[in-house]
Amino acid sequence: MDDLKASSAAAASGMHSQANRLRHVSENIANADTPGYRRKVASFEAAINGGHATGEVRTGHVSLDQTALPKIYDPSHPMADATGHYLGSNVDLVVEIADAREAQRSYEANLKMFDQTRQMSRSLFELLRR
Repeated sequence: MDDLKASSAAAASGMHSQANRLRHVSENIANADTPGYRRKVASFEAAINGGHATGEVRTGHVSLDQTALPKIYDPSHPMADATGHYLGSNVDLVVEIADAREAQRSYEANLKMFDQTRQMSRSLFELLRR
């Protein structure tokens, strides 16, 4: 029974982590046209309880992508310097859409694992009830 509980917890933590990842991807997409915005990148780490790994995952440190910000020439922009340039964002929409799809598929895989664990628990209770 503890194994079923541990696998449910692992699947739930995976779904929660992928939801956080998707939140950062959506923030990146929303700020793609914001001057000076740096893309947020979420990392994952193993959850540790009592000094040993639990099999669960959690969202780790969120870092900013250090790719150089593009210089955009637009002398009429309010943030333009004396040369007419301002710094754009380093968000690439193609990369963000790919990350969103990967997060969605990982979420769905964890959801299937959670559902299978739930079905196994239900079957076990049915056997114990007889």
